[in-house]
Amino acid sequence: MLKVKPHPEYPPEEGRYLRGNDYSPAAVIIILTYDAEAIPPDIEKLVRTGIEAGAALSGTLQTANIGIEKVICNIVANPNIRYLILGGPESDGHKTGDAIKALLKNGVDERKNIIGTTGLTAVLHNVPAEFIQRFREQLTLVDCQFQDETVIRKAVWSCFQEKPVEFRGQMLFDPGAFPEPPLSGKLTWNVTQPWAEPSDDGERAAKQKALDRIAQLRQKLVSLDRD
Repeated sequence: MLKVKPHPEYPPEEGRYLRGNDYSPAAVIIILTYDAEAIPPDIEKLVRTGIEAGAALSGTLQTANIGIEKVICNIVANPNIRYLILGGPESDGHKTGDAIKALLKNGVDERKNIIGTTGLTAVLHNVPAEFIQRFREQLTLVDCQFQDETVIRKAVWSCFQEKPVEFRGQMLFDPGAFPEPPLSGKLTWNVTQPWAEPSDDGERAAKQKALDRIAQLRQKLVSLDRD
């Protein structure tokens, strides 16, 4: 089974998540409907369960725009992640769980509005189309919303199996890494250096190629220093 190293900057975006096994096929997202200062114990328990069960990343997600954009950036930087396990409640205003499901099923329109969701703010202005497409191709959704920690734990375990196992109507197993190199980009680039942000997907591809080359050269220099 093929596993690969994530991008050197993985995970590029900060957030309310824990980092676990980089070679895990699963990431866990728990919908958050409270302020960050008032996260209830049951939500914390779901997040901890995800990482203890072996997920690559496990954390909370609150908004259907920038929150989802950060999730996209972090996941496409690690091709080993092949499942997105969705848990927790639903947010009345953002409809974040609904937005994630609609994104993976339908994608976005020409204005980067997530198609088919009732979330009013579900628009992904700050990530390139390439990232959105990779996110959708790389992942399979495992819907565990409104379930307890035992279900989350079983979901992560199922994603690790070498042979398919049945989980809540899905057949899950570890297919290995997505067969394309990791992508890396930060939303903060748009905010702090808007003049340097590529204007289209062609320029983004050229920029990414240059960044990947720089990362390779840095790794080579580190290796030479050790020698």
